[in-house]
Amino acid sequence: MAKIAQRHLFDWRQVEAAGDLDRLRLVLSAMPDEEFVSLLERRRGHGRDDYPIRPTWNALLSGIVLQHKSAASLLREMWRNAELRELCGFDPAGGAAAIPSADAFGRFLELVMDHRDGLLGIFDRLVDELAQVLPDLGRKLAVDSKGIRSHGRPVRDVEKQKEDDRRRDTDADWGTKTYRGTHKDGTAWEKVFRWFGYKIHMVVDTVYEMPLGFRVTKASKNDCPELLPLIETLREKHPAVYDRSDELAADKAYDSIENLRDLHEDHHIKPVIDTRQLWQGEPTRTLFPNRADSFAYNEKGQVLCVCPATGEMRPMFFAGFESDRGTLKYRCPAAAWGVDCRGRKDCERRASVGAFGRVIRVPLDFDRRIFTPIARSTPKWERAYDRRTAVERVNSRIDQVLGFEEHFIRGLAKMETRLTLALIVMLAMALGRIRADQQDLMRSLTAPVRRAA
Repeated sequence: MAKIAQRHLFDWRQVEAAGDLDRLRLVLSAMPDEEFVSLLERRRGHGRDDYPIRPTWNALLSGIVLQHKSAASLLREMWRNAELRELCGFDPAGGAAAIPSADAFGRFLELVMDHRDGLLGIFDRLVDELAQVLPDLGRKLAVDSKGIRSHGRPVRDVEKQKEDDRRRDTDADWGTKTYRGTHKDGTAWEKVFRWFGYKIHMVVDTVYEMPLGFRVTKASKNDCPELLPLIETLREKHPAVYDRSDELAADKAYDSIENLRDLHEDHHIKPVIDTRQLWQGEPTRTLFPNRADSFAYNEKGQVLCVCPATGEMRPMFFAGFESDRGTLKYRCPAAAWGVDCRGRKDCERRASVGAFGRVIRVPLDFDRRIFTPIARSTPKWERAYDRRTAVERVNSRIDQVLGFEEHFIRGLAKMETRLTLALIVMLAMALGRIRADQQDLMRSLTAPVRRAA
């Protein structure tokens, strides 16, 4: 190879490494882990302390921040990088002897797994600390699930399930998600995603894109029953955040009368949940079948009036939600928009109304699946539903930055522990950036830390 004279003043590998360590410092400084680490130290008691708890815990966090795919990769980096060893709390001059062996690090991971409640305590404290510096955290919520593949092999039969085979994952099972839509040319499309592993169910703040609660289940677990328990846990653990909650967006997997009713009545949160198409071959239904007037509605929540002269259906003008009555108010489209209607005079004469036009009120209880405090047919509902995409961006960070696109995790306990560690790193990074006056970077797990001038 031809030799090239070195002209650079800086070694850019060192610059990149320094940036990584700055991000790690930010996370470690914001991590409220003293109680958890003290618990682990008490658990160890007076046994051997070749590799102290605190540096080993910091090393575990560094593996997530620095995006190592395995413990072996992390330990190799610790062996090479004296500055990283020193930052974690190991002897920087000790070399390989200063850091835990693979077996010792594995035992430490088992210790952490045994105290996952303590990890959840760190998660809860981070949410509360973020709520103190972000006064509107939790006002706009979204719930969704994400499939996570297992590294283990599926169990093929009952006999193999009894074998002690570390290549298999006896906790995981198969999950399926089906996505449907329509192309621009009007043709329908369908995509089926099937995986062997687990599911993480999350409630997320859609403004700051921060997780506020989560639960890990097998992949086959249905999404719909998970929504209300997530909100009830939020109320129990983070009452200040819960009290701010105003609306919650979710896709049609969470469409149920119970979810829509209880969110509004029990939790005072406006549900913004898409509807499943259950009315096969039935485009509309009569709104008030016992009245002489003819009004209809469809499964997307659109209220329609039927012209008494021509029979033409027109969308009615939404005039607001009346919280004291629990009703949605609609006006005659001819009066509201100036639409020409041949049957308007006859309609108004029968109802004895003036220039304001006919007004009808639809109680939410008429059909809880269809009628919600934010009317489905309005731009406000569309904007609120669009905020649900914040969960997808959080899911993307979990995959691409926090290491769940490629991993070596088997078993529900390990998956729960690793996901909890990933989410507390996400929250600690956000809190650290806010404290460092870098709130514009609070969502980023990889952007360099700006140093003070």
